[in-house]
Parts: sequence; structure tokens; C-alpha cells
Amino acid sequence: MLKDKSIEELNTLCQDIRDKILQTVSKNGGHLSSTLGAVELIVAMHSVFDSKSDPFIFDVSHQAYAHKLLSRRWEQFDTLRTFGGMSGYTKPSESDEDFFIAGHSSTSISLAVGAAKAIKLKGEDRVPIAFIGDGSMTAGMVYEALNELGDSSLPVVIILNDNEMSISKPIGAISNYLSHVVSGKLYQKFKKTTKSILEHFPESASYMAKKLDESLKLITPGVLFEELGVEYIGPVDGHDVQGLIDTLTLAKEMKKPVLIHAQTTKGKGYNKAEGTHEHWHGVGKFDLKTGEPISKSTVPSTTKIFSDKLLELAKKDNKVVGVTAAMPSGTGIKQLMEKFPDRFWDVAIAEQHAVTSMAAMAKEGFKPYVAIYSTFLQRAYDQVIHDGCILNLPIKFAIDRAGIVGEDGETHQGAFDISYLRCVPNMTLLAPRDSKMLENIMDFANNFPTPIAFRYPRGSFEELKYEPKKIEFAKGEVLKEAKNDIAFLGYGSGVATAILTSKELDFEVSIVDLVFVKPLDTELLKELSKKYKKWFVFSDSAKIGGVASAIEEFLQKNSILDVRVSTFEYEDSFIEHGNTNLVKESLGLLPKQLAKRVKDAN
Repeated sequence: MLKDKSIEELNTLCQDIRDKILQTVSKNGGHLSSTLGAVELIVAMHSVFDSKSDPFIFDVSHQAYAHKLLSRRWEQFDTLRTFGGMSGYTKPSESDEDFFIAGHSSTSISLAVGAAKAIKLKGEDRVPIAFIGDGSMTAGMVYEALNELGDSSLPVVIILNDNEMSISKPIGAISNYLSHVVSGKLYQKFKKTTKSILEHFPESASYMAKKLDESLKLITPGVLFEELGVEYIGPVDGHDVQGLIDTLTLAKEMKKPVLIHAQTTKGKGYNKAEGTHEHWHGVGKFDLKTGEPISKSTVPSTTKIFSDKLLELAKKDNKVVGVTAAMPSGTGIKQLMEKFPDRFWDVAIAEQHAVTSMAAMAKEGFKPYVAIYSTFLQRAYDQVIHDGCILNLPIKFAIDRAGIVGEDGETHQGAFDISYLRCVPNMTLLAPRDSKMLENIMDFANNFPTPIAFRYPRGSFEELKYEPKKIEFAKGEVLKEAKNDIAFLGYGSGVATAILTSKELDFEVSIVDLVFVKPLDTELLKELSKKYKKWFVFSDSAKIGGVASAIEEFLQKNSILDVRVSTFEYEDSFIEHGNTNLVKESLGLLPKQLAKRVKDAN
């Protein structure tokens, strides 16, 4: 039990945890700088609270590695992010001490409010603890939750792990002194007693005391939280275990909403990662001594191709603008922000705002690109419909990380964008099969007059021998014709899978690139239906509402009843984490496996 350990023992434990994290992440890849910076905070949490009964709620949860190690998973930790191994995020199916699954940001305080309501109704003596990073504080959902929390006065402890927020910088020696004062029991007791006494004072004296209290708040960063009805303590040193234990103990005893503002250093304990180096946030395998990646592909990534092409378009056309939501490097927008800081923006973790702000720019005659991962565009679904598509505005949605993304698992797989966008009126959907085609699609999209979305996978394309043609609206392309009655219909990166699968067969098949899934090339499909009666659909997307569904809707509408459609899209389940090829193998989606399924279907 951590409660029985001395401070010296806890500090040694912190170092052991850091060593374990570094050894594992350097071999497996994963999130690094944030989780290294959170070690003392999590050790203090486990020292004061009981993770078996008190809900430990980690926002995003990529910084929760220390929690996993402290909740009886030390031996399994070597399997982190591997197929069949431990998740890189909290996951209740993995441990009862993980209260909730998390992979997207800004949910923790809402979860804590809900947990606190349930605990109150059950009459139990438990306290939810929400652990949230400064980046997650940029999303509106946080303030919706804080608004209710302050009004309800439910006992919730929020730990704000601040490793780069500008508001956290102390304003000289006075602020530093006050931070220590407001985190102490004496100040909190004095504040409570004073408030009680002032209720019996004349109005003028009460008014002056209130003004003094407000003046003190203005030279500390807590004024916003205090105004929302949440008690603020901090900033405190997020690496001082004894101070953190004292502060958390005080917060637990207060029996009301409390936010502890802790300042930490990203990458703490590994000097190569210390500070605000973005590339140490999430890493692949690396050499622990040098910090250099163990392997790095020389083939340009889809993100790099998108970024370079967008830069080319932006140089030619000053109407081209763009936005991302806290992923400037991940989406390739960073180089655009550096070159054109007045035309490209990172709006932080605010996907809804990103889409709506670009809707207004489209209304004003600009050509906005919204570069967001498939999994995160889900967070802005209402804005896509309400603010983009109803007015039929020319927003260009660049959907990165479409399909299986590997080690991040079910919270991040890009499975659903086709299904949730295809049903929206005025939306056009298309996808490139390779690098050159992505560039052609961007040329096409740049002057497209209505909402348009194109998706592309993580990593690099399989480069194909088929030279892409100029994109024409709602036109597909026949890449290969065969004399039998089998046709492979591919969409996006599914075209490469179709080609690789065809090479595993001992007979020829026709191969078609749909290019568009909304609208479909109806004339092409009608022609195909006359020649080929067995269609196999290849797309890295969910089956329900997906590409094959669109094709079957077309066949039914046109009373084409003699064509049999089989699809290799994802079944109705969430896809686990792990190496992409191993995940695909588990789903039966490798070319050899698909070829067998084709043969069996015949």
C-alpha cells in the first residue's frame, strides 16, 4: 500500500516507474512526454485515494501509464500497445481500476460529475478524481461540465496537469507566494470561517472583504474556476510528492468541487524529451541512449503528400485557408501555419469550432480545408451537418487516418467516416488510391462549389502501376478487365488491397476504382452489371452504411437483381489495438485471406 510508504520510498518508486515507462515505450512506441510528466501526480493520487473504489478518471488517458503500473499491471506492462497486449489507454475490460475507456479528450469532468451524482444517490462515501491535461481544457465540453459541477457543489477533485499553459506562469514572487498560501489548510479554514463571520457584518464591511478576496484572485490563475463555483488550489509543484499528498488530502476533506492546478514538466526524467517538444508526445520505437528513431520510412506519408500539395495550392491561391484541431504536425498543417500564419490555424482541441469557423470563411468566399483525423471528425458531426451542409458551403474535409490505425485501438480507428457522412445531403465523398491521385483530388476539390470530403490512410500508400486520370465528377475508372464474371470494386486504399488480392488468385478478375462513393458513377455500375455478376467490394471502412451498402442501394433502386455483392469491409464491432498487419490478419483482411474468401465464394 502506498499509504504506508515514506516520501523517500515514494520518490524512489517514481524513478522506478519512469525507468519502466522509458524501457517499454522505447521498444513498443507510445505516448511519452505527457506520461513521464504525470508520474508524481499519479503516485500521490494512489497514496491519498483508493483506485478500487474512488473513480480514477483520466482525460484522454494517454498519460495514465503510471496508473497502470500502480494498479497491478507491472508485469504485463511490457505488452503495452502490442496486439493482444495492454492498451495504451485506460480500459475497464483490462482492469477494474480503470473507471472508463478514454481516447478522445475533454470527457473526464463530465464523467466525474456523473459519477458524483451516482455516488450521492447510492449514499456512498467515495470521491471521483478527474485527471485532465491543459490541452484538454481547450474544449467546450469541459466548461459545460464545470458549469454544472459548480452549481451542484458535488464533491469532485479535479487535477489539472499543466505542462505548458501560459496562464500557469507565476506573476513574479507575489504569485509564487500566494500559490503556497492558497494550497494550505490554514488558508482554506480561514476562508471558510471568514465567510461565516461576514454573514453577520454590516453590508459595507462585507462588500470590502469581498473586494479584497476578488483582488487576491486576480493575481492568481484561479479566478475562472472560482467564478464557476469550483474551489481553486494552485499552482502547485506537480513533482513534489509530499506537497501533492498534502494538497490532495486537503481537497478530499473539503467535500466539494476542488480543482488542483499542478505544474509539471513534459518528459520529466528523460532530458531529451523534457520541455515542449511536440515530437516526443507520441513516439515510435527509439534508441533510449540517443533518442533516435529505430526505423523510419523513406516513403513519403499520405500526410506529407497532402501537406505539400496544400502548400502548393495556397501559394497559387490566396483564398485557400485551413484549420486543424490540436494536430498541426499530425495533419500536416504545421508547415502551412509557418508559411501563412494569417491563413492557417490550430484552434486546439475544438473540432466543433474548427468546422463552424471554416463554414463562415466559406460563406465569405474563401476555400477552407478542415484537416482532421477520421476518429476526431466524429466530434464535429453536428457542425458538419448544421453549419456546413445545410448551406451547401464549399468546405473541404481532409480526413486523415482513415481505416485501421494500429496501436491506438478502438478509440482511434478511422472506420466510420463513410457511414456517417454518406447520409448527409449535399456532401460529396471520394478517395485516392495512391499519392498522385491524392494530389489530383485536391486539385479537383480546390474549386469544388459544395461540401466535399476525401479520406486517406495512415502511413504511406501502396504505389500502383496505374497512372491516375484527371478527376471528373462522379466518374469511376476501370483499371483492368477480365473475361470471367468477377469484378473487384475498390474505394480509396481498398483499390490496392483489391489488386494485391487479385495477385493471390489463379484466375483473372476485373478491377474497378470507384473513386466516388457519393455520388456513385451510376453509368459505370450499370455497364458493369451487364458484364459481371459477382462483385467484391474492398474498402477500409465499416460495413454498415459503407461502400457496399451504397452499391446495393443503387442496384435495388435500378432493379438490378442478378448481381451478387460481397464486401470485405469491417464487421459490426470495434477494432482492437495492435500492429496493423496483425489486426488485419485477426479480421481476415490480408490479401491471402481475402483471396481464399473469394475462391470459397465461387
